[in-house]
Amino acid sequence: MTGILVKLFIKDSENIKDASVRQKYGYLGSCTGIALNVLLFLGKLIAGLISGAISVMADAFNNLSDAGSSIMSLVGFKMAGKEADEDHPFGHGRMEYISGLVISFIIMMMGLELGKSSVSKIFAHEEMEFSLLTIVILICSVLVKLWMGCFNKKLGTKINSTAMKAAAADSISDCVATTAVIIAMLVSSLTGVNIDGYVGILVAVFIFWSGFNTCKDSVTPLLGSKPEKEFVDEIVDTAMSYPNIIGVHDLLVHDYGVGNMVISFHAEVPCQMDFMEAHELIDAVEDDMKKKYKCAVSIHMDPVANDDEETNAAKEMTLGVVKAIDERLSIHDFRMTKGESRNNLIFDVVVPFGFRLSDKEVAEEIADKLSEIDQKYFAVISVDKG
Repeated sequence: MTGILVKLFIKDSENIKDASVRQKYGYLGSCTGIALNVLLFLGKLIAGLISGAISVMADAFNNLSDAGSSIMSLVGFKMAGKEADEDHPFGHGRMEYISGLVISFIIMMMGLELGKSSVSKIFAHEEMEFSLLTIVILICSVLVKLWMGCFNKKLGTKINSTAMKAAAADSISDCVATTAVIIAMLVSSLTGVNIDGYVGILVAVFIFWSGFNTCKDSVTPLLGSKPEKEFVDEIVDTAMSYPNIIGVHDLLVHDYGVGNMVISFHAEVPCQMDFMEAHELIDAVEDDMKKKYKCAVSIHMDPVANDDEETNAAKEMTLGVVKAIDERLSIHDFRMTKGESRNNLIFDVVVPFGFRLSDKEVAEEIADKLSEIDQKYFAVISVDKG
């Protein structure tokens, strides 16, 4: 069914790097969500009025909030697709994350209100009427929401959309919540024990938790999340595939919304290489990467000595010292200046976040170990995080 809808409404559907095609995926997911959630709301509202079950009414308004979320998602995709302008030179891609954040607050507020209604229902001791029509409506709702979960997950994975992945997770949690409502009605019918209010609270918790997760997924890229390791490795491998690029470090990926990224890194080239030739090489890498990744690319050129045997030996020795402290540590931009009384070993060491030693302790330990090997070695260390 998903494939049929994609073929019907999205031309050139495989060209997901095209911003307009990605936007159409967002429109399809949002409009489908609006239509189905409004229908589910109306169906459950009727079922809730027939049965008098607060849990069914809670589930109905949950679907109404989902419809509102889909509207916000639609607006977000529309605004995210706007071209860059003077005030926003990197485009408006983050509007998708902001719309997801607004959606999350709406969902959490709905969860709190329905939780309050459910608590009131517990103390009211109102009877709940069993209705076969209500059960049928709720079972159909579970099936529809299950399909919506799969539908949004496929689209979200296809275009790497945080908003659509959140919608998929929300649909699956709705399936669980509605199943709980069905169980409550069956228990009440078979045993006479009314657990409607308690199940209503459970549904409210699911709604709030769904909103919280959506909030977290939206805030993370806004704050600046770490790029996926596979993507980082691909960038490094691409750069290293060019002749005369002998190292890559200080790689940064700035995310301004899917399809609006800026990649920057330092590329090491042999210091004996002709300056103009090296400059042309860096320009060629930048141009090729811009075409490949459809984003801005900025590369800083670092000339390094790779033809001096003594310097290379000192570098290998230093790397061994660093790796002996922790395998996760690495070095770059290594150079050596020789003097009569000491040899300066100048380099950067990359320390992972949350490392057991402070940056100062790492630098001191490396310097001490190098001095133990030869008192002439004097380490000049800069610490990078990565």
